[in-house]
Amino acid sequence: MPKFMKTLNNISRSQSVFRSQKLNVDDICAAHHTFIFAICRAPGSTQEELAKEICLNKSTVARTLTHLENNGYVRRETNKDDKRSTLVFPTQKMLDLLPKVREIAKEWNSSLAADIDHNELEIFFSVLSRMEQKAKSITVSGEKEQK
Repeated sequence: MPKFMKTLNNISRSQSVFRSQKLNVDDICAAHHTFIFAICRAPGSTQEELAKEICLNKSTVARTLTHLENNGYVRRETNKDDKRSTLVFPTQKMLDLLPKVREIAKEWNSSLAADIDHNELEIFFSVLSRMEQKAKSITVSGEKEQK
């Protein structure tokens, strides 16, 4: 079997470098792009929902949200329906940054796929999407086994 995880990780790390070079904002790093997309796509999500959406553990999400909150990108509120959970909302500062983050993502995707046939990309994305669902399924079943 090909070492596809090494290849995917190399692409991901290259993307992080690209994002950092293009955005050039002191208090936002490449890893925050995922948070920006997720929070703006679903304002008012709980921290737990964000953790599941972006496949990170709750403590990493909490630490990152603290950084984003301290720098004025998000605000957090206690959920009125469930006092144990916290809702996350983008601030205007994050909403103002979103178009630039989208532009960088679009540029990266276009550059990466520039020399690849459309049909090949469709097949690749289909296979990759199935692998993503399988990976999420494996981790969810692993969480259930641990409980």
